[in-house]
Amino acid sequence: MSEERWVIIDETPGMFQAEILRGLLEAQGISVVLSQEGAGRAMGLTVGALGAVQILVPQRESARAQSVLDEYYAGDFENQTFADEGEQSDINHLLDEE
Repeated sequence: MSEERWVIIDETPGMFQAEILRGLLEAQGISVVLSQEGAGRAMGLTVGALGAVQILVPQRESARAQSVLDEYYAGDFENQTFADEGEQSDINHLLDEE
């Protein structure tokens, strides 16, 4: 049995941004591992080389993951409506009651 090969597809300047990107990728069904230098993680650094967090995905999913990140950085995920019209009217109805 061959071992899964993981590749770095991005690097962020801290864990907060890395967690956001992990959530985005996992929502697309892509497996993600975050890696940060041990000293940076222990000291809670968010700047410099020790604060950098590498985002890794399985090599077989890297092209799709890179495409998702490219769309994210291009702003394609901004201002999207995720609820269909029926759900939206239910939400508006609840807001009107308050």
